[in-house]
Amino acid sequence: MTKNKIGNRYAPAVRARTVRTVFEHQGLYDNQVTEIAAKIGCIPQTLRGWVTQTEKYSGMRNGVTQSSVAGSKRLNARTESYVSQ
Repeated sequence: MTKNKIGNRYAPAVRARTVRTVFEHQGLYDNQVTEIAAKIGCIPQTLRGWVTQTEKYSGMRNGVTQSSVAGSKRLNARTESYVSQ
């Protein structure tokens, strides 16, 4: 499986800093995501996705966390190895 080059357009540090900025400016103005996204050169939908993902991973929002995804992958791999024997 190959990664999409566009998916790695922004460094993880830039993503983290941008999401942190959104959280710091929460409630200060209505279109904060749009303005912050314009400053770093991405579309607002991309930034909203980063924020949503961060909220899920930190437990602020319901959803699948990284640890549960990793656990599911390990369980699936174990199951496949038992089935193939």
